[in-house]
Formats: sequence, structure tokens, C-alpha cells
Amino acid sequence: MKLEVRLAQWLLAAVFLVAGGFRLWQALRGVPTGNDTLLLSTAEMLLGVLLAAGWQLRAVALLAAALLLADAALSHPFWKFSGGTQIAQLLQFMKNMGLVGGLVLLSGAGGAKRR
Repeated sequence: MKLEVRLAQWLLAAVFLVAGGFRLWQALRGVPTGNDTLLLSTAEMLLGVLLAAGWQLRAVALLAAALLLADAALSHPFWKFSGGTQIAQLLQFMKNMGLVGGLVLLSGAGGAKRR
């Protein structure tokens, strides 16, 4: 695998590892956390580990992209707000869309077999 693809793989994995890991760490330190958040955070950690390891990279990258699409639509509905809140939600939504784009690219570049 090319160096730039491997770097993209690890950077995208880091997003899931840090986001999921931070929320799990907070829960372990006593911050009130709902079961749905714990489940999502655990899934993010697992996806991050699988992405970093390169296991079934194409399928895992597409699964991660689907998770981020759902998260963007459910967690950042910028269309429901106005003013500064709308701008903040739009930025978070578009950040997720950029990550989805990177994961889709990774699924194609990382999953290709050498001839």
C-alpha cells in the first residue's frame, strides 16, 4: 500500500479512536453517559482499531462512512437552527461529510489488490 494511503488510513482511524476513547474515558471517570453513547463510543473504538490495523479495510471504511453519515444527519441538523448555532452545526455536519469522503476514498485505494 502506498505511504499516503497508509497515512490516510491511520489519520482516519485516529478520529474514531480519539472520539470514542475520550467519551469512554469520561464515562469511566464518572461523567454521566447514556447507554446509547457508550454503545456508539465502543463501536467507534472498534472501528478505529480495525481501520488502523487494516482488517477488511474496504468494508470497515464503508461501515465507518455509513456511521458518520448517520451521525451527521442525527447529531448536526443545521437546517433546524438559525444564527450562530446553525453555523456551528453546519461546520460539524460538513466536517463529517469530509471524513465520509476520505473513508470512501480509502475504501477504494486501501482495498485494492496488487496484480
